[in-house]
Amino acid sequence: MTQVPEKVDFSRVLTELADVLDSRREASPQTSYVSQLLHAGEDKILKKVIEEAGEVLMASKDGDKQHLVKEVADVWFHTMVLLTYHQIRVEDVLQELQQRQNVSGLTEKANRQPQ
Repeated sequence: MTQVPEKVDFSRVLTELADVLDSRREASPQTSYVSQLLHAGEDKILKKVIEEAGEVLMASKDGDKQHLVKEVADVWFHTMVLLTYHQIRVEDVLQELQQRQNVSGLTEKANRQPQ
């Protein structure tokens, strides 16, 4: 598996990808896969997220780490398309993760407000 360079700004990578996804909102569905998904609507995007999650499961069970990395990237990508559809920025998710940092998962779960 490839080593990640030490100084990768992960939030910048995600933010730049989110910017590209936002720009695809105005693109023609004939020229952009993301635009096709956004124009097809939430159900199509959700089906892609579920499909990719299933592929993550299979890659994990196969024990092929490189395949697993690629499938997780696909899940992240399609989840970001879903966020774009709902006009939610990746920074919102990163902020939520930051707030959960150094908090026990059990404590965080117990403190969640009912939806």
